[in-house]
Amino acid sequence: MKIMNEARRESITSLFEIVSSLERKWANEWNSHNTIGLSKTHIFILDLLDAEGPMRPSALAEKLHVTTGGVTVLTTKLTKAGYINKTQNETDRRASQLEITDTGHELLETAHEHITNIVDRMFGMLTEEEIDSLRSIFSKCLLG
Repeated sequence: MKIMNEARRESITSLFEIVSSLERKWANEWNSHNTIGLSKTHIFILDLLDAEGPMRPSALAEKLHVTTGGVTVLTTKLTKAGYINKTQNETDRRASQLEITDTGHELLETAHEHITNIVDRMFGMLTEEEIDSLRSIFSKCLLG
C-alpha cells in the first residue's frame, strides 16, 4: 500500500468534506422543494419497478442494499397511497411481487420533473465535459 504524503492526505480530506457538503445540499434541496411527500428511496423503488417490471421483495431488497424487512417498511407507504400493488407471482403462488400502478407512473413523472429541477439548480453551471469527468471520477471511486 502506498503511503500518502501530507499534501495528498489533506487534499483527499478536503474532497471528502466537499462531497459530504454536496450530499447534504442535495438532501436539503430535495426536502425543501419536495411537494411529493416521499423520500428519494421511495422514488428509486418506483423507478426500479417502472424500468424492470414486477419484482419480488427480495430482489428489490438486493437492489436497494436493504433487508426484506426494510423493503416492507418502504413499500407499505407506497402500497397504502396506491402507487404500487402487491400481487401473487403467476408461476409461484407462494411468492408475492410488487408492481407499479398507473397512479405510481403519474407520480414518477412529477418526481422526475422535481429531480430535474434540483439537478439544474445544483449542476446547471457545469459543462458537459465537467459532468462527464465527475461521472467518470465518482464511478472510479465506487469501484475502489
